Amino acid sequence: MLLRLVRQFLSTYRRPLAIVVALQFVGTLGALYLPSLNADIIDKGVVTGDTGYILRTGALMLGVAFLQIACSIGAVWFGARTAMGFGRDVRAAIFARVGTFSQREVQDFGAPSLITRETNDVQQVQMLVLLSCTLMVMAPIMMVGGVIMAMREDLGLSWLIAVTVPVLALALAFIISKMVPSFRLMQTRIDEVNRLLREQITGVRVVRAFVREPLETQRFAGANADLTAVATRAGRWQAAMFPTVMVVANVASVAVLWFGGHRVGSGEMQVGALTAYLAYLMQIVMSVMMGTFMMMMIPRSSVCADRIMEVLQTDTSVAPPTEPVTDLPRRGTLELEGVEFSYPGADAPVLRDLTLSVEPGQTVAVIGSTGAGKSTLVNLVPRLFDVTQGSLRIDGVDVRRLAPDLLWSLIGLVPQKAYLFSGTVRSNLLHGKPEATDEELWEALEIAQADGFVREMPEGLDAPITQGGTNVSGGQRQRLAIARAVIRRPEIYLFDDSFSALDLATDARLRAALRPVTRDSTVLIVAQRVSTIRDADQILVMEDGAVVGRGTHHELLADCATYQEIVASQLSAEEAA
Repeated sequence: MLLRLVRQFLSTYRRPLAIVVALQFVGTLGALYLPSLNADIIDKGVVTGDTGYILRTGALMLGVAFLQIACSIGAVWFGARTAMGFGRDVRAAIFARVGTFSQREVQDFGAPSLITRETNDVQQVQMLVLLSCTLMVMAPIMMVGGVIMAMREDLGLSWLIAVTVPVLALALAFIISKMVPSFRLMQTRIDEVNRLLREQITGVRVVRAFVREPLETQRFAGANADLTAVATRAGRWQAAMFPTVMVVANVASVAVLWFGGHRVGSGEMQVGALTAYLAYLMQIVMSVMMGTFMMMMIPRSSVCADRIMEVLQTDTSVAPPTEPVTDLPRRGTLELEGVEFSYPGADAPVLRDLTLSVEPGQTVAVIGSTGAGKSTLVNLVPRLFDVTQGSLRIDGVDVRRLAPDLLWSLIGLVPQKAYLFSGTVRSNLLHGKPEATDEELWEALEIAQADGFVREMPEGLDAPITQGGTNVSGGQRQRLAIARAVIRRPEIYLFDDSFSALDLATDARLRAALRPVTRDSTVLIVAQRVSTIRDADQILVMEDGAVVGRGTHHELLADCATYQEIVASQLSAEEAA
Protein backbone atom coordinates (compact mmCIF):
# COMPACT_ATOMS: atom_id res chain seq x y z
CA MET A 1 0.00 0.00 0.00
CA LEU A 2 2.88 2.37 0.74
CA LEU A 3 4.33 2.01 -2.73
CA ARG A 4 0.89 2.39 -4.29
CA LEU A 5 0.13 5.53 -2.29
CA VAL A 6 3.48 7.13 -3.09
CA ARG A 7 3.25 6.25 -6.77
CA GLN A 8 -0.30 7.60 -7.01
CA PHE A 9 0.40 10.98 -5.46
CA LEU A 10 3.97 11.56 -6.62
CA SER A 11 3.20 10.98 -10.29
CA THR A 12 2.58 14.71 -10.75
CA TYR A 13 6.01 15.56 -9.31
CA ARG A 14 8.20 13.70 -11.80
CA ARG A 15 10.15 16.80 -12.84
CA PRO A 16 11.09 17.95 -9.30
CA LEU A 17 12.01 14.36 -8.41
CA ALA A 18 14.25 14.12 -11.47
CA ILE A 19 15.95 17.35 -10.39
CA VAL A 20 16.41 15.96 -6.87
CA VAL A 21 18.03 12.77 -8.20
CA ALA A 22 20.33 14.74 -10.51
CA LEU A 23 21.42 17.15 -7.76
CA GLN A 24 21.95 14.35 -5.26
CA PHE A 25 23.97 12.39 -7.81
CA VAL A 26 26.25 15.35 -8.54
CA GLY A 27 26.55 16.27 -4.85
CA THR A 28 27.38 12.70 -3.83
CA LEU A 29 30.01 12.39 -6.57
CA GLY A 30 31.55 15.56 -5.20
CA ALA A 31 31.60 14.12 -1.69
CA LEU A 32 33.26 10.94 -3.04
CA TYR A 33 35.86 12.92 -4.98
CA LEU A 34 37.06 15.00 -2.01
CA PRO A 35 38.94 12.20 -0.11
CA SER A 36 40.77 11.30 -3.32
CA LEU A 37 41.88 14.91 -3.77
CA ASN A 38 42.95 15.01 -0.13
CA ALA A 39 45.03 11.91 -0.67
CA ASP A 40 46.72 13.51 -3.67
CA ILE A 41 47.57 16.61 -1.60
CA ILE A 42 49.22 14.42 1.04
CA ASP A 43 51.07 12.08 -1.34
CA LYS A 44 51.98 14.51 -4.12
CA GLY A 45 52.09 17.81 -2.28
CA VAL A 46 52.94 17.44 1.40
CA VAL A 47 55.37 14.52 1.02
CA THR A 48 57.21 16.14 -1.92
CA GLY A 49 56.95 19.68 -0.55
CA ASP A 50 55.18 20.96 -3.71
CA THR A 51 53.34 24.00 -2.41
CA GLY A 52 51.94 24.90 -5.80
CA TYR A 53 50.33 21.49 -6.17
CA ILE A 54 48.82 21.85 -2.70
CA LEU A 55 47.33 25.24 -3.58
CA ARG A 56 46.00 24.09 -6.95
CA THR A 57 44.48 20.91 -5.58
CA GLY A 58 43.17 22.77 -2.51
CA ALA A 59 41.41 25.27 -4.76
CA LEU A 60 39.90 22.38 -6.70
CA MET A 61 38.73 20.82 -3.43
CA LEU A 62 37.19 24.14 -2.43
CA GLY A 63 35.33 24.34 -5.74
CA VAL A 64 34.09 20.75 -5.42
CA ALA A 65 32.97 21.47 -1.86
CA PHE A 66 30.99 24.54 -2.95
CA LEU A 67 29.42 22.51 -5.77
CA GLN A 68 28.47 19.79 -3.29
CA ILE A 69 26.93 22.37 -0.93
CA ALA A 70 24.95 23.99 -3.74
CA CYS A 71 23.67 20.62 -4.97
CA SER A 72 22.71 19.56 -1.44
CA ILE A 73 20.81 22.80 -0.80
CA GLY A 74 19.01 22.51 -4.15
CA ALA A 75 18.14 18.87 -3.55
CA VAL A 76 16.73 19.61 -0.08
CA TRP A 77 14.74 22.56 -1.46
CA PHE A 78 13.15 20.58 -4.28
CA GLY A 79 12.71 17.53 -2.03
CA ALA A 80 10.99 19.56 0.68
CA ARG A 81 8.61 21.19 -1.81
CA THR A 82 7.79 17.80 -3.29
CA ALA A 83 7.18 16.22 0.12
CA MET A 84 5.02 19.11 1.32
CA GLY A 85 3.03 19.03 -1.93
CA PHE A 86 2.59 15.28 -1.53
CA GLY A 87 1.27 15.73 2.01
CA ARG A 88 -1.08 18.49 0.89
CA ASP A 89 -2.49 16.32 -1.92
CA VAL A 90 -2.99 13.28 0.32
CA ARG A 91 -4.75 15.34 3.00
CA ALA A 92 -6.99 16.89 0.35
CA ALA A 93 -7.81 13.44 -1.05
CA ILE A 94 -8.70 12.08 2.40
CA PHE A 95 -10.83 15.13 3.16
CA ALA A 96 -12.65 14.80 -0.15
CA ARG A 97 -13.21 11.07 0.36
CA VAL A 98 -14.52 11.50 3.91
CA GLY A 99 -16.85 14.19 2.57
CA THR A 100 -18.53 11.54 0.43
CA PHE A 101 -19.01 9.10 3.31
CA SER A 102 -22.42 8.38 4.70
CA GLN A 103 -22.95 8.22 8.44
CA ARG A 104 -22.33 4.48 8.24
CA GLU A 105 -18.71 4.86 7.06
CA VAL A 106 -18.02 7.68 9.51
CA GLN A 107 -19.28 5.52 12.36
CA ASP A 108 -17.26 2.53 11.16
CA PHE A 109 -13.98 4.45 11.13
CA GLY A 110 -14.73 6.73 14.05
CA ALA A 111 -14.03 10.46 14.08
CA PRO A 112 -10.81 10.20 16.19
CA SER A 113 -9.33 7.62 13.82
CA LEU A 114 -10.20 9.73 10.76
CA ILE A 115 -8.54 12.76 12.35
CA THR A 116 -5.41 10.73 13.12
CA ARG A 117 -5.24 9.40 9.58
CA GLU A 118 -5.67 12.91 8.17
CA THR A 119 -2.91 14.38 10.34
CA ASN A 120 -0.42 12.03 12.01
CA ASP A 121 -0.52 9.25 9.43
CA VAL A 122 -0.09 11.63 6.51
CA GLN A 123 2.75 13.35 8.35
CA GLN A 124 4.60 10.04 8.77
CA VAL A 125 4.38 9.20 5.06
CA GLN A 126 5.24 12.79 4.16
CA MET A 127 8.38 12.55 6.30
CA LEU A 128 9.33 9.33 4.52
CA VAL A 129 9.03 11.09 1.16
CA LEU A 130 11.19 13.97 2.42
CA LEU A 131 13.88 11.65 3.75
CA SER A 132 13.73 9.60 0.55
CA CYS A 133 14.55 12.74 -1.44
CA THR A 134 17.46 13.60 0.86
CA LEU A 135 18.79 10.28 2.18
CA MET A 136 17.48 7.36 0.16
CA VAL A 137 18.75 8.80 -3.13
CA MET A 138 22.12 9.60 -1.62
CA ALA A 139 22.73 6.38 0.34
CA PRO A 140 23.04 3.85 -2.53
CA ILE A 141 25.12 6.24 -4.65
CA MET A 142 27.47 6.90 -1.74
CA MET A 143 27.73 3.23 -0.80
CA VAL A 144 28.48 1.94 -4.30
CA GLY A 145 30.72 4.89 -5.07
CA GLY A 146 32.51 4.54 -1.72
CA VAL A 147 33.26 0.87 -2.33
CA ILE A 148 34.61 1.61 -5.82
CA MET A 149 36.73 4.52 -4.65
CA ALA A 150 38.05 2.60 -1.63
CA MET A 151 39.05 -0.36 -3.80
CA ARG A 152 40.65 2.12 -6.21
CA GLU A 153 42.83 3.39 -3.36
CA ASP A 154 43.87 -0.08 -2.12
CA LEU A 155 42.57 -3.58 -2.84
CA GLY A 156 44.43 -5.14 0.04
CA LEU A 157 42.05 -3.70 2.66
CA SER A 158 38.86 -4.58 0.79
CA TRP A 159 38.17 -7.49 3.14
CA LEU A 160 37.50 -4.93 5.89
CA ILE A 161 34.59 -3.53 3.89
CA ALA A 162 33.32 -7.06 3.22
CA VAL A 163 33.23 -7.65 6.98
CA THR A 164 32.12 -4.23 8.24
CA VAL A 165 29.09 -3.71 6.01
CA PRO A 166 27.35 -7.08 6.70
CA VAL A 167 28.04 -6.82 10.45
CA LEU A 168 26.56 -3.33 10.57
CA ALA A 169 23.59 -4.30 8.39
CA LEU A 170 22.79 -7.36 10.53
CA ALA A 171 23.05 -5.39 13.78
CA LEU A 172 20.77 -2.66 12.51
CA ALA A 173 18.34 -5.16 10.98
CA PHE A 174 18.01 -6.83 14.39
CA ILE A 175 17.24 -3.48 16.02
CA ILE A 176 14.66 -2.62 13.36
CA SER A 177 12.95 -5.99 13.74
CA LYS A 178 12.38 -5.11 17.38
CA MET A 179 11.09 -1.63 16.56
CA VAL A 180 8.52 -2.56 13.90
CA PRO A 181 5.89 -4.12 16.23
CA SER A 182 6.08 -1.08 18.49
CA PHE A 183 5.55 1.30 15.58
CA ARG A 184 2.53 -0.69 14.43
CA LEU A 185 1.02 -0.59 17.91
CA MET A 186 1.82 3.09 18.36
CA GLN A 187 -0.73 4.26 15.77
CA THR A 188 -3.51 2.34 17.53
CA ARG A 189 -2.49 3.88 20.83
CA ILE A 190 -2.58 7.38 19.27
CA ASP A 191 -6.13 6.67 18.05
CA GLU A 192 -7.15 5.71 21.58
CA VAL A 193 -5.64 8.85 23.13
CA ASN A 194 -7.40 11.00 20.51
CA ARG A 195 -10.70 9.24 21.15
CA LEU A 196 -10.54 9.80 24.91
CA LEU A 197 -9.42 13.40 24.51
CA ARG A 198 -12.26 14.09 22.08
CA GLU A 199 -14.80 12.47 24.41
CA GLN A 200 -13.65 14.42 27.43
CA ILE A 201 -13.54 17.77 25.64
CA THR A 202 -16.95 17.23 24.04
CA GLY A 203 -18.53 15.92 27.23
CA VAL A 204 -16.78 18.22 29.68
CA ARG A 205 -20.11 19.49 31.06
CA VAL A 206 -21.32 15.98 31.81
CA VAL A 207 -17.98 15.07 33.37
CA ARG A 208 -18.14 18.08 35.69
CA ALA A 209 -21.83 17.68 36.44
CA PHE A 210 -21.28 14.14 37.74
CA VAL A 211 -17.91 14.94 39.33
CA ARG A 212 -16.16 12.37 37.15
CA GLU A 213 -12.92 14.29 36.69
CA PRO A 214 -10.84 11.79 38.74
CA LEU A 215 -12.20 8.82 36.79
CA GLU A 216 -11.73 10.51 33.40
CA THR A 217 -8.22 11.54 34.46
CA GLN A 218 -7.46 7.92 35.27
CA ARG A 219 -8.84 6.73 31.92
CA PHE A 220 -6.75 9.23 30.01
CA ALA A 221 -3.72 8.49 32.17
CA GLY A 222 -4.08 4.80 31.35
CA ALA A 223 -4.27 5.42 27.59
CA ASN A 224 -1.45 7.94 27.82
CA ALA A 225 0.67 5.48 29.79
CA ASP A 226 0.06 2.76 27.19
CA LEU A 227 1.15 5.10 24.40
CA THR A 228 4.16 6.22 26.42
CA ALA A 229 5.18 2.63 27.10
CA VAL A 230 5.01 1.69 23.42
CA ALA A 231 6.82 4.86 22.35
CA THR A 232 9.47 4.35 25.02
CA ARG A 233 10.04 0.77 23.94
CA ALA A 234 10.46 1.88 20.34
CA GLY A 235 12.61 4.80 21.45
CA ARG A 236 14.99 2.54 23.39
CA TRP A 237 15.67 0.44 20.32
CA GLN A 238 15.94 3.54 18.19
CA ALA A 239 18.42 5.02 20.66
CA ALA A 240 20.57 1.90 20.29
CA MET A 241 21.04 2.48 16.57
CA PHE A 242 23.53 5.33 16.67
CA PRO A 243 25.82 3.77 19.34
CA THR A 244 25.79 0.53 17.34
CA VAL A 245 26.83 2.37 14.20
CA MET A 246 29.55 4.24 16.10
CA VAL A 247 30.92 1.06 17.67
CA VAL A 248 31.13 -0.68 14.31
CA ALA A 249 32.57 2.44 12.64
CA ASN A 250 35.20 2.97 15.32
CA VAL A 251 36.24 -0.67 15.35
CA ALA A 252 36.48 -0.59 11.56
CA SER A 253 38.55 2.63 11.74
CA VAL A 254 40.95 1.05 14.20
CA ALA A 255 41.22 -2.00 11.92
CA VAL A 256 41.94 0.21 8.90
CA LEU A 257 44.62 2.10 10.78
CA TRP A 258 46.14 -1.10 12.14
CA PHE A 259 46.27 -3.09 8.94
CA GLY A 260 46.76 -0.01 6.76
CA GLY A 261 49.67 1.11 8.93
CA HIS A 262 51.43 -2.20 8.28
CA ARG A 263 50.87 -1.76 4.54
CA VAL A 264 52.20 1.80 4.67
CA GLY A 265 55.24 0.56 6.60
CA SER A 266 55.91 -2.12 3.99
CA GLY A 267 55.55 0.38 1.17
CA GLU A 268 52.42 -1.24 -0.29
CA MET A 269 50.28 1.81 0.42
CA GLN A 270 50.69 5.59 0.55
CA VAL A 271 49.80 7.64 3.65
CA GLY A 272 47.35 9.71 1.62
CA ALA A 273 45.72 6.57 0.27
CA LEU A 274 45.28 5.32 3.85
CA THR A 275 43.63 8.63 4.82
CA ALA A 276 41.34 8.46 1.82
CA TYR A 277 40.50 4.82 2.50
CA LEU A 278 39.50 5.68 6.06
CA ALA A 279 37.26 8.50 4.78
CA TYR A 280 35.63 6.18 2.24
CA LEU A 281 35.00 3.58 4.93
CA MET A 282 33.24 6.21 7.02
CA GLN A 283 31.17 7.21 4.00
CA ILE A 284 30.20 3.59 3.41
CA VAL A 285 29.26 3.14 7.06
CA MET A 286 27.24 6.35 7.01
CA SER A 287 25.44 5.28 3.84
CA VAL A 288 24.53 1.98 5.48
CA MET A 289 23.27 3.89 8.51
CA MET A 290 21.20 6.22 6.31
CA GLY A 291 19.75 3.27 4.42
CA THR A 292 18.95 1.54 7.68
CA PHE A 293 17.37 4.68 9.06
CA MET A 294 15.15 4.73 6.00
CA MET A 295 14.32 1.07 6.56
CA MET A 296 13.35 2.04 10.09
CA MET A 297 10.98 4.71 8.77
CA ILE A 298 9.38 2.43 6.19
CA PRO A 299 7.54 0.06 8.60
CA ARG A 300 5.79 2.86 10.46
CA SER A 301 5.07 4.71 7.23
CA SER A 302 3.76 1.47 5.74
CA VAL A 303 1.30 1.10 8.62
CA CYS A 304 0.20 4.71 8.13
CA ALA A 305 -0.12 4.20 4.36
CA ASP A 306 -2.33 1.16 4.94
CA ARG A 307 -4.61 3.24 7.14
CA ILE A 308 -4.70 6.08 4.61
CA MET A 309 -5.46 3.77 1.69
CA GLU A 310 -8.18 2.10 3.75
CA VAL A 311 -9.97 5.45 3.80
CA LEU A 312 -9.25 6.27 0.15
CA GLN A 313 -10.42 2.84 -1.03
CA THR A 314 -13.62 2.82 1.01
CA ASP A 315 -16.62 3.56 -1.14
CA THR A 316 -19.62 5.19 0.40
CA SER A 317 -22.64 3.01 0.94
CA VAL A 318 -24.67 5.90 -0.49
CA ALA A 319 -23.30 5.70 -4.02
CA PRO A 320 -24.08 8.53 -6.45
CA PRO A 321 -26.19 7.46 -9.46
CA THR A 322 -24.37 6.59 -12.68
CA GLU A 323 -26.96 8.48 -14.75
CA PRO A 324 -28.34 11.07 -12.32
CA VAL A 325 -31.57 12.95 -12.78
CA THR A 326 -30.59 16.62 -12.80
CA ASP A 327 -33.98 18.29 -13.20
CA LEU A 328 -37.31 18.02 -11.40
CA PRO A 329 -40.59 19.92 -11.49
CA ARG A 330 -39.78 20.84 -7.86
CA ARG A 331 -43.17 20.30 -6.31
CA GLY A 332 -41.86 18.64 -3.15
CA THR A 333 -43.95 15.47 -3.13
CA LEU A 334 -42.47 12.87 -0.76
CA GLU A 335 -43.42 9.19 -1.06
CA LEU A 336 -42.23 6.13 0.86
CA GLU A 337 -43.38 2.71 -0.28
CA GLY A 338 -42.58 -0.47 1.64
CA VAL A 339 -39.45 1.11 3.13
CA GLU A 340 -37.23 -1.03 5.30
CA PHE A 341 -33.85 -0.15 6.76
CA SER A 342 -31.37 -2.32 8.62
CA TYR A 343 -27.91 -1.53 9.92
CA PRO A 344 -25.17 -4.00 8.85
CA GLY A 345 -25.12 -6.99 11.16
CA ALA A 346 -28.31 -5.97 12.98
CA ASP A 347 -30.66 -8.72 14.12
CA ALA A 348 -33.78 -6.76 13.19
CA PRO A 349 -34.55 -3.82 10.89
CA VAL A 350 -34.79 -0.34 12.37
CA LEU A 351 -37.66 0.48 10.02
CA ARG A 352 -39.99 -1.98 8.38
CA ASP A 353 -42.87 -1.83 5.92
CA LEU A 354 -43.17 1.96 6.08
CA THR A 355 -45.50 3.56 3.53
CA LEU A 356 -46.17 7.28 3.46
CA SER A 357 -47.20 9.98 0.98
CA VAL A 358 -46.86 13.70 1.68
CA GLU A 359 -48.02 16.37 -0.74
CA PRO A 360 -46.82 19.99 -0.86
CA GLY A 361 -48.61 22.07 1.74
CA GLN A 362 -49.05 19.09 4.08
CA THR A 363 -47.36 18.61 7.44
CA VAL A 364 -46.69 15.09 8.61
CA ALA A 365 -45.46 14.50 12.14
CA VAL A 366 -43.76 11.42 13.58
CA ILE A 367 -43.90 10.57 17.26
CA GLY A 368 -42.96 7.55 19.29
CA SER A 369 -40.75 6.19 22.01
CA THR A 370 -36.97 6.42 21.97
CA GLY A 371 -35.47 3.96 19.49
CA ALA A 372 -38.63 3.71 17.42
CA GLY A 373 -36.76 4.73 14.23
CA LYS A 374 -37.97 8.33 13.92
CA SER A 375 -34.57 9.94 13.26
CA THR A 376 -33.62 7.12 10.93
CA LEU A 377 -36.70 7.90 8.85
CA VAL A 378 -35.62 11.55 8.55
CA ASN A 379 -32.06 10.56 7.63
CA LEU A 380 -33.29 8.44 4.73
CA VAL A 381 -34.79 11.42 2.89
CA PRO A 382 -31.49 13.30 2.21
CA ARG A 383 -29.72 9.93 1.69
CA LEU A 384 -27.60 10.03 4.81
CA PHE A 385 -28.50 6.34 4.62
CA ASP A 386 -30.04 4.34 1.79
CA VAL A 387 -33.12 2.19 2.25
CA THR A 388 -32.37 -1.52 2.27
CA GLN A 389 -35.79 -2.39 0.84
CA GLY A 390 -38.59 -0.47 -0.81
CA SER A 391 -38.29 2.97 -2.37
CA LEU A 392 -38.24 6.59 -1.29
CA ARG A 393 -39.29 9.05 -4.00
CA ILE A 394 -39.30 12.82 -4.34
CA ASP A 395 -41.58 14.14 -7.08
CA GLY A 396 -41.95 10.58 -8.35
CA VAL A 397 -38.19 9.95 -8.73
CA ASP A 398 -36.29 7.57 -6.44
CA VAL A 399 -33.79 9.57 -4.39
CA ARG A 400 -31.08 7.07 -5.42
CA ARG A 401 -31.46 8.34 -9.00
CA LEU A 402 -31.27 12.04 -8.15
CA ALA A 403 -28.05 14.01 -8.50
CA PRO A 404 -26.81 14.65 -4.93
CA ASP A 405 -26.64 18.41 -5.38
CA LEU A 406 -30.19 18.50 -6.72
CA LEU A 407 -31.46 16.33 -3.87
CA TRP A 408 -29.85 18.44 -1.17
CA SER A 409 -31.04 21.67 -2.80
CA LEU A 410 -34.63 20.45 -2.33
CA ILE A 411 -34.26 19.80 1.40
CA GLY A 412 -33.93 22.00 4.46
CA LEU A 413 -32.76 19.75 7.30
CA VAL A 414 -32.65 20.71 10.97
CA PRO A 415 -30.91 17.77 12.67
CA GLN A 416 -31.66 16.40 16.09
CA LYS A 417 -28.41 17.83 17.43
CA ALA A 418 -28.27 21.42 16.20
CA TYR A 419 -24.67 21.97 15.15
CA LEU A 420 -23.15 25.36 14.43
CA PHE A 421 -19.77 25.96 12.83
CA SER A 422 -17.12 28.25 14.23
CA GLY A 423 -17.46 31.70 12.71
CA THR A 424 -20.31 34.17 13.06
CA VAL A 425 -24.09 34.14 13.03
CA ARG A 426 -23.92 35.38 9.45
CA SER A 427 -21.50 32.69 8.25
CA ASN A 428 -23.66 29.96 9.78
CA LEU A 429 -26.84 31.24 8.15
CA LEU A 430 -25.08 31.58 4.80
CA HIS A 431 -24.63 27.79 4.80
CA GLY A 432 -28.31 27.71 3.89
CA LYS A 433 -28.09 30.36 1.16
CA PRO A 434 -24.62 31.74 0.33
CA GLU A 435 -25.95 34.73 -1.60
CA ALA A 436 -28.51 35.82 1.03
CA THR A 437 -28.79 39.52 1.84
CA ASP A 438 -28.89 40.97 5.35
CA GLU A 439 -32.65 41.51 4.96
CA GLU A 440 -33.15 37.83 4.18
CA LEU A 441 -30.97 36.85 7.13
CA TRP A 442 -32.96 38.97 9.55
CA GLU A 443 -36.23 37.67 8.10
CA ALA A 444 -35.13 34.06 8.66
CA LEU A 445 -34.03 34.91 12.21
CA GLU A 446 -37.38 36.55 12.89
CA ILE A 447 -39.28 33.49 11.66
CA ALA A 448 -37.09 31.26 13.85
CA GLN A 449 -37.69 33.56 16.85
CA ALA A 450 -33.93 34.18 16.99
CA ASP A 451 -33.79 37.85 16.00
CA GLY A 452 -34.26 39.00 19.59
CA PHE A 453 -31.12 37.51 21.12
CA VAL A 454 -29.06 38.15 17.96
CA ARG A 455 -29.95 41.87 18.08
CA GLU A 456 -28.88 41.93 21.71
CA MET A 457 -25.41 40.74 20.73
CA PRO A 458 -23.07 43.73 20.24
CA GLU A 459 -21.94 42.52 16.81
CA GLY A 460 -25.39 41.44 15.59
CA LEU A 461 -25.07 39.20 12.54
CA ASP A 462 -21.29 39.28 12.95
CA ALA A 463 -21.43 37.99 16.52
CA PRO A 464 -18.91 35.17 16.98
CA ILE A 465 -20.05 31.56 17.22
CA THR A 466 -17.66 28.98 18.64
CA GLN A 467 -17.29 25.46 17.28
CA GLY A 468 -20.51 23.56 17.87
CA GLY A 469 -22.22 26.76 19.03
CA THR A 470 -21.15 26.22 22.63
CA ASN A 471 -21.27 29.96 23.40
CA VAL A 472 -25.06 30.04 22.94
CA SER A 473 -27.75 28.07 24.73
CA GLY A 474 -29.34 24.89 23.42
CA GLY A 475 -32.55 26.68 22.49
CA GLN A 476 -30.62 29.44 20.70
CA ARG A 477 -28.66 26.83 18.75
CA GLN A 478 -31.90 25.18 17.65
CA ARG A 479 -33.39 28.47 16.53
CA LEU A 480 -30.26 29.40 14.56
CA ALA A 481 -30.31 25.96 12.93
CA ILE A 482 -33.97 26.45 12.01
CA ALA A 483 -33.17 29.89 10.55
CA ARG A 484 -30.37 28.29 8.51
CA ALA A 485 -32.89 25.88 6.97
CA VAL A 486 -35.64 28.47 6.51
CA ILE A 487 -33.46 30.93 4.62
CA ARG A 488 -33.04 28.60 1.64
CA ARG A 489 -36.83 28.16 1.21
CA PRO A 490 -36.62 24.47 0.29
CA GLU A 491 -39.38 22.32 -1.13
CA ILE A 492 -39.10 19.84 1.76
CA TYR A 493 -38.54 20.74 5.42
CA LEU A 494 -37.20 18.06 7.78
CA PHE A 495 -37.38 18.90 11.48
CA ASP A 496 -35.76 16.13 13.56
CA ASP A 497 -36.85 16.88 17.12
CA SER A 498 -35.82 20.47 16.42
CA PHE A 499 -38.06 22.14 19.00
CA SER A 500 -37.12 20.07 22.07
CA ALA A 501 -35.00 22.82 23.70
CA LEU A 502 -37.67 25.51 23.28
CA ASP A 503 -40.17 26.52 25.93
CA LEU A 504 -43.81 26.05 25.04
CA ALA A 505 -44.46 29.73 24.30
CA THR A 506 -41.46 30.06 21.96
CA ASP A 507 -42.39 26.76 20.34
CA ALA A 508 -45.91 28.01 19.64
CA ARG A 509 -44.71 31.36 18.24
CA LEU A 510 -42.13 29.65 16.02
CA ARG A 511 -44.65 27.18 14.60
CA ALA A 512 -47.06 30.01 13.92
CA ALA A 513 -44.35 31.97 12.09
CA LEU A 514 -43.42 28.89 10.06
CA ARG A 515 -46.94 28.26 8.72
CA PRO A 516 -46.92 31.02 6.06
CA VAL A 517 -43.37 30.10 5.01
CA THR A 518 -44.07 26.37 4.67
CA ARG A 519 -47.57 26.74 3.19
CA ASP A 520 -46.46 25.42 -0.20
CA SER A 521 -43.79 23.04 1.06
CA THR A 522 -43.73 19.50 2.37
CA VAL A 523 -43.00 19.36 6.09
CA LEU A 524 -41.88 16.30 8.03
CA ILE A 525 -41.54 16.81 11.78
CA VAL A 526 -40.12 14.40 14.33
CA ALA A 527 -41.03 15.43 17.85
CA GLN A 528 -41.42 14.15 21.37
CA ARG A 529 -43.95 16.76 22.51
CA VAL A 530 -47.57 16.39 21.52
CA SER A 531 -48.06 20.17 21.66
CA THR A 532 -45.57 20.54 18.78
CA ILE A 533 -47.39 18.18 16.41
CA ARG A 534 -51.05 18.26 17.40
CA ASP A 535 -51.93 20.56 14.47
CA ALA A 536 -50.22 18.37 11.84
CA ASP A 537 -52.27 17.14 8.91
CA GLN A 538 -51.19 13.58 9.65
CA ILE A 539 -49.40 12.02 12.62
CA LEU A 540 -47.52 8.72 12.47
CA VAL A 541 -47.11 6.87 15.74
CA MET A 542 -44.08 4.55 15.61
CA GLU A 543 -43.03 1.73 17.84
CA ASP A 544 -40.13 -0.69 17.23
CA GLY A 545 -39.67 0.59 13.66
CA ALA A 546 -43.27 0.11 12.58
CA VAL A 547 -46.24 2.44 12.27
CA VAL A 548 -48.82 1.55 14.93
CA GLY A 549 -51.05 4.54 14.43
CA ARG A 550 -51.85 7.00 11.65
CA GLY A 551 -54.23 9.95 11.55
CA THR A 552 -54.91 13.37 13.01
CA HIS A 553 -54.54 14.23 16.66
CA HIS A 554 -58.22 13.66 17.43
CA GLU A 555 -58.41 10.44 15.41
CA LEU A 556 -55.41 8.98 17.22
CA LEU A 557 -56.81 9.98 20.58
CA ALA A 558 -59.86 7.93 19.72
CA ASP A 559 -58.30 4.70 18.43
CA CYS A 560 -54.50 4.52 19.14
CA ALA A 561 -53.56 3.25 22.59
CA THR A 562 -49.86 4.15 22.18
CA TYR A 563 -50.70 7.74 21.28
CA GLN A 564 -53.15 7.94 24.16
CA GLU A 565 -50.39 6.91 26.58
CA ILE A 566 -48.02 9.53 25.17
CA VAL A 567 -50.65 12.28 25.40
CA ALA A 568 -51.68 11.29 28.90
CA SER A 569 -48.12 11.33 30.21
CA GLN A 570 -47.30 14.70 28.65
CA LEU A 571 -50.52 16.44 29.59
CA SER A 572 -50.02 15.52 33.20
CA ALA A 573 -46.45 16.79 33.07
CA GLU A 574 -47.48 20.08 31.46
CA GLU A 575 -50.27 20.61 33.94
CA ALA A 576 -47.89 19.99 36.81
CA ALA A 577 -45.52 22.58 35.31
